[in-house]
Amino acid sequence: MNISRKPSRVICVGGLAIGGGHPIAVQSMCNTRTDDVAATVAQIRRLEAAGCELIRVAVPDQASAKAI
Repeated sequence: MNISRKPSRVICVGGLAIGGGHPIAVQSMCNTRTDDVAATVAQIRRLEAAGCELIRVAVPDQASAKAI
């Protein structure tokens, strides 16, 4: 199977390169309340153990920003 991809710029998130000719990165987003630090960290660890390379966390309010 040959998949045609549009050319894209490369961006780096930490040591992970995304775009260009790089392989597609496995990524996910936490669905816990970010201000619940214990639940968010536990979910991040589970995602990492499952092979997730990039994990996004929402910061929708001041409480979440302080938790980060």
